[in-house]
Amino acid sequence: MSLLSVTDLSLGFAGDRSFAHVLDGVNLSIGPGQIMGVVGESGCGKTTLARAILGVLPAHSTRIRGGGISFRGVDMLSPGASADLRGRAVTFVPQDPFSSLNPLFRIGDQIMDLMKFKSPRRKAGPARFPLFAPYPRRRRKADRARLMEVLEQVQLPQPDRLLKKFPHEVSGGQRQRLMIAMALLPEPDLIIADEPTTALDVTIQAQILGLLRRLANDNGVAVMLTTHDLGSAYEICDAITVMYAGQDVEAAPIDEFFARPAHPYTNALLASLPSEDGSVSGIPGTVPSLTDAPAGCRFHPRCERATAECRTVRPGVTGDPDRHGVRCYHPVQPLGAAA
Repeated sequence: MSLLSVTDLSLGFAGDRSFAHVLDGVNLSIGPGQIMGVVGESGCGKTTLARAILGVLPAHSTRIRGGGISFRGVDMLSPGASADLRGRAVTFVPQDPFSSLNPLFRIGDQIMDLMKFKSPRRKAGPARFPLFAPYPRRRRKADRARLMEVLEQVQLPQPDRLLKKFPHEVSGGQRQRLMIAMALLPEPDLIIADEPTTALDVTIQAQILGLLRRLANDNGVAVMLTTHDLGSAYEICDAITVMYAGQDVEAAPIDEFFARPAHPYTNALLASLPSEDGSVSGIPGTVPSLTDAPAGCRFHPRCERATAECRTVRPGVTGDPDRHGVRCYHPVQPLGAAA
């Protein structure tokens, strides 16, 4: 049974004189305790998909054109439906942890402000309540104790001293661990990690990825990891969904994905990784503009296998959508009949 289900989601952003079709019929499913990697080039819609699930896209310019997002059976696109889930059952680890912390306040004060409103020990109530409402002393003490446990869980040394510091006084790796700790504190069912290792050096990247894997195993938390780094995805993910120019093109378990890539884009993406002799193979052409996106499969202008049908109608899913599915009329690895 899926914890999160995204079905045929299409949305875009309205500008003064144009409309960007950012997501086009995207499908995604994540089960409890599963780490799902969402991979693709920059601008393919990974972060927009994550923010759509969280419900934090700009309301004045976002246009939902179809599809839905369901979390534990709740329609996340209905007005107000996700208010109590967001920041509790579903939490977020940002790409840039430094910009997510206020430089004027100590780290401990900021985290305890979060727990005042998002603590799992807070009784159910209205989504909005007075900003200056008192923090119950007993719950504050329990939340503080839980915070210390989580900081140790994410391997941050001397948490008492750390909480007294300002954000600029800790390293990038420590700030990212703080973001993961803050995502864990509400005891969520799903963590959305948006390229959490982008600004970190290789050694710290490995530590952060290992930490996410252990937390998923130990806490049973599902993780949606958006990344352009296939190596990172291989290290910790259970399954992969590939996106190209706002469309999902292939989804498979991690071993199947690397052993039998079926979509021409996936095959080209894997071929672009450095080989043993150090050579790199690029993908001809450029990513299309989303304000003038091509019809059909959006990869067809760059695809050597494209035919007339690829240019007019987007293909259905070939193979088993619950195992290894690919949206292509001419897959590199035939997987079965179209769904």
